[in-house]
Amino acid sequence: MRIAFIALIAMCAILVSNIITSEISHANRGMVVSATVTHKENAVNSDGLTAEAGIEEQGEALKLAIAQLKPKFEVPEAFQGKVIREAKTNTEDKFIALTFDDGPWPRTTSKVLEILKENDMKATFFLIGKHLKDNPEIAREIVADGHAIGNHTWSHQYHKFSPAEAAKEIDDTEALIYETTGVKTSYFRPPGGMLKNGLAAYAEQNSYAVMMWSVDSADSRGNGVPVATLAKNVLENARPGGVVLLHDGGGDRSTTVQALPQIIEGLRQQGYKFVTVPQLLGMQTEAPPSQPVMPPEEHADKDTQTLPSQ
Repeated sequence: MRIAFIALIAMCAILVSNIITSEISHANRGMVVSATVTHKENAVNSDGLTAEAGIEEQGEALKLAIAQLKPKFEVPEAFQGKVIREAKTNTEDKFIALTFDDGPWPRTTSKVLEILKENDMKATFFLIGKHLKDNPEIAREIVADGHAIGNHTWSHQYHKFSPAEAAKEIDDTEALIYETTGVKTSYFRPPGGMLKNGLAAYAEQNSYAVMMWSVDSADSRGNGVPVATLAKNVLENARPGGVVLLHDGGGDRSTTVQALPQIIEGLRQQGYKFVTVPQLLGMQTEAPPSQPVMPPEEHADKDTQTLPSQ
């Protein structure tokens, strides 16, 4: 009787052991390893995966999830297909938007991002497709820092474009922006501010906001304009709801980098708060009429972007 009892206990122990083993094996097949784990174990689950490999897999899944949450810079309906130079903000606060054209650019764009981060502010970057292709990591840094982005064509040319050519310039850039950053944007800035060469017309027909500016820093003239003059151009012409034109790419923008802290400090002393272009337009419930078209020859930016990428 005693022997039979012992045998029964042994059988139960084996059965329990098998159940536990089965449960552990089943759990291992579906285990999820937290990305916050700091101690990397070498244990192998039933599928032959290490815990470290599980962390890597989850990291990729998190990247995919983050990509799905990237902002979409959609244009308020009232501004779609319009040429906009500034906004009339429905607030007593003084808001202004700094914009940077022609990047992403080696070194310069990163320096601009550092200055913006130090000042805890956001801006808007209008990207050129061919520069984005060469510097994708900088574009991702722009988005990761919480700035808005817009489309500035693929090649930044000024000649007259056929409808097909205009579509390619804008659509190819838009596709690469999305492929690189996961962001969709419907903000477009025509190179040189030119509105009559086919690019702006295509953008308008496709419900982009054609973003011009109300304040020109004149940094597009290159380093021939002193730092103090760049800052003065912005500070003396700023007004609530304004859009400031600056450049972070397309050539040597060292004077822009030097002037930027002075511009930020000066505007803050005047009581301004900084927002992105989408935020600025979002403060206005109705869009103003499209502004009169500026003849290309009146804009000083038309002779820039001839320098080779560096």
